[in-house]
Amino acid sequence: MSAPAPRGNAERATSAFTGLAQEIRTRGLLRRRYGYYWTKLAVAPVSVAGCLVAFVWIGDSWWQLFTAAVLAIVFTQIAFLGHDAAHRQIFVSGRWNDWISIVLGDLLVGMSYGWWQHKHTRHHANPNKLGSDPDIELPVIAVSAETAEKPHRPPINWLRAHQGVLFFPLLLLEGLSLHASSVRRVFARGRLERRWVEIAFLAIRMIGYVTLVFIVLSPGIAFVFLGVQLGLFGFYMGIAFAPNHKGMPIVPRDMTLDFLRRQVLMSRNIRGSRFLDIAMGGLNYQIEHHLFPSMPRPHLRRAAPIVAEYCREHGVTYTQVHLLTSYAIVIRYINRVGLGERDVFTCPLIEQRNHLGAADV
Repeated sequence: MSAPAPRGNAERATSAFTGLAQEIRTRGLLRRRYGYYWTKLAVAPVSVAGCLVAFVWIGDSWWQLFTAAVLAIVFTQIAFLGHDAAHRQIFVSGRWNDWISIVLGDLLVGMSYGWWQHKHTRHHANPNKLGSDPDIELPVIAVSAETAEKPHRPPINWLRAHQGVLFFPLLLLEGLSLHASSVRRVFARGRLERRWVEIAFLAIRMIGYVTLVFIVLSPGIAFVFLGVQLGLFGFYMGIAFAPNHKGMPIVPRDMTLDFLRRQVLMSRNIRGSRFLDIAMGGLNYQIEHHLFPSMPRPHLRRAAPIVAEYCREHGVTYTQVHLLTSYAIVIRYINRVGLGERDVFTCPLIEQRNHLGAADV
């Protein structure tokens, strides 16, 4: 399986994606959507400002827990917009996209763009591949047999043995984890462009936000407010990203796949309405997003049936399920991994080897 593909097969595999890319480009699905994104860019700071004005106006009251929930939704939607900018979906200029990502991520949400870019770029290059994808090397949740086999302290072993049951509750800590990871990244050694800009923006966002909360609210309400806001923010982010790859095949370290199969076979789409498109920030079209990362979010729905049909014609499994089904798959999968089953998922890459031929490997 790890042997390099014959040259002829490799060329056919490359041309398979080239044909799809040409069709997508011909239909205009890679062109920019400036009106759509300028509207969202204008709404983002206005939404945050509106929430903060309402927060100050309501004052020291338990009603602020509703404000906390609204802020969690607003911050997550802004994070989705920052994700679009980081993938060069908004502007042609890479510099403009970078600065939009920094302002949205660091200043408004409190997430380091530099941290996200380093981590997410590696994920897109090799989704679900051992040793290459950081999204399957989580500190608490084990999503591969290799990770589950590594020795850990008793508390982590206990958590992983119960991770199927605890998965959704653990997402309530994701918001705090995202902020902590961002702070660690901007102060860590290594190259980081615009380090001092990110440090300044994160400081304004985090210190200023927490200070405002404790000025307006009494200590007891303030702590609960922050807990609710951070918990719901992390939960929302988690349930939007979890269905994308968790429970899909884990790629061995020595396996080489062509681009089309590497992105499609490891990704899962979520079937739903336009409301779901908004709620998940376009991440429900994970296959199309991985094939065409710079495709503007509004075009993903139009691209999906084209990609699905193309995959069927070329014998590439295109996975699409409903949202609740995807959560059931994720929970069942990580539960089996946590309980120590080593053959936790029948890998369709191996099952389809005869069908796909040597071009797959």
